Amino acid sequence: MARVKLIDPDSDPAYAELSANIRGQRRGSFLNIYKILLQSPAMAGAWFDFNNAVRWQTGLDGRLREILIIRIGHLNGSAYTLRQHTGALAAAEGLSQEACDGLKSWWGTDYFSPAERAALAFADAMTEDINVPGPVFEPLREFFDEPQIVELAVLIGSYNMHTRVFMALEADLE
Repeated sequence: MARVKLIDPDSDPAYAELSANIRGQRRGSFLNIYKILLQSPAMAGAWFDFNNAVRWQTGLDGRLREILIIRIGHLNGSAYTLRQHTGALAAAEGLSQEACDGLKSWWGTDYFSPAERAALAFADAMTEDINVPGPVFEPLREFFDEPQIVELAVLIGSYNMHTRVFMALEADLE
């Protein structure tokens, strides 16, 4: 059970515009994380807008995006992230369940391309140590341009934030 009350988005007219925006862009769904974030409507709106930019307004491939999100979920032990991103979201981007499971120890599998491996090493460094050594960073340049490298860093940083919020507030699984 979540550590803070989940707000029913239909419980107060003050939430109507924000709730309609979220539902409209999420094919009608209203995830528990947004029910938590409605405790602070400004945070809910900013989170939603930022998350949409991170996920849908970059030059990153959808498969790579899901690979990194799932890896961060594994590294941080976030059941909420793994529940949301393995399965249908991963499959929609061409990831099998075996590949998702392989993200627990990606270096020992052959599911991932050299570009994906470079991004995974970057995600591991950013998540586990924050400081990224040159030998981890430099291979990114072989596969990604500078805007994409910035987008990778923001995606990885944002999902580290997401997992920490989900876990600190004990967001209920859908």
